[in-house]
Amino acid sequence: MAGHPLRRIPQKTSARVIIDNDFAGDPDGLVALAHQLLTPKTRTVLVTCSALAPRSSDPAITRRSAADAKQLAEKLIGIAGIATPPPVVIGSENPGVAEAAPSPAARAIVAEAMREDPLPLVFTCGGPLTNLAAALRLEPAIAKRMTVIWIGGGNYPAGGWEYNLATDLPAARAVIEQSAVPLWQVPQGAYRQMQASVAEMTDQLATLSPLGAFLYDRFTTPPEFIHVAGAWPLGDSPTVLLTALSSESSHYTETTARQIGPDYTYGEPIAGRTIRVYDTLDARLTFSDFTALMRLHAAGQLG
Repeated sequence: MAGHPLRRIPQKTSARVIIDNDFAGDPDGLVALAHQLLTPKTRTVLVTCSALAPRSSDPAITRRSAADAKQLAEKLIGIAGIATPPPVVIGSENPGVAEAAPSPAARAIVAEAMREDPLPLVFTCGGPLTNLAAALRLEPAIAKRMTVIWIGGGNYPAGGWEYNLATDLPAARAVIEQSAVPLWQVPQGAYRQMQASVAEMTDQLATLSPLGAFLYDRFTTPPEFIHVAGAWPLGDSPTVLLTALSSESSHYTETTARQIGPDYTYGEPIAGRTIRVYDTLDARLTFSDFTALMRLHAAGQLG
């Protein structure tokens, strides 16, 4: 009835989340960050920033990409007006290199994982596993204190080149082959199902709010070598689907983890190491929820 306050469907926060991503790269990581921050079902407790793959054509960008990621994440959080913003911490600028001193991100991950809290902890990663591998080296005990959702790796059973895996193969090997951390993997064929059309993004983001305009603007200046088709893959959004919405309308298999070869293919099975691998994702649920949350946020109707 007009004039009456909106009655809300009750929801309880079910998990705390660490968001790790290379935010200075493809803007899909920023979309997933905004979505995770707005959902009432999880509490974002930490944001850690990873670097882009080394690019000989522009080494200056490579040397500062984790720092650039931190600036972008902090700007998004500021525009969103998050009441209790999570700390944003920089990770290593050298993916694939085991650094002598742990990065601030690795230390922050360990601190949050070892902190006592009644809510379970989920570490979501939409980029290379650099920061998580460093945290596990620093304190192996965190493997028993979190679940990891990783957007990366080639399709099963063959595998093959995939950006997040190839950016830091040693880190992926450390997490998958050398640790026992519970892992939900979203490989390339699954995350590429998360497509939003250019028309949808223009209609639903560009003029919706300052936050929507900020996100939309990140898609308007792609590198010259990218040919934008009718849709843009928002491949990091499964991290929100699987932590805050539902896994029941998606499909996965529990499978024995495999060693990863130098050509990024999957090799011998790892005895006793089981992981969850997704092959089908509910894109409709994910993007409908994101759009609705963005509209509620723009109208000042989120909690």
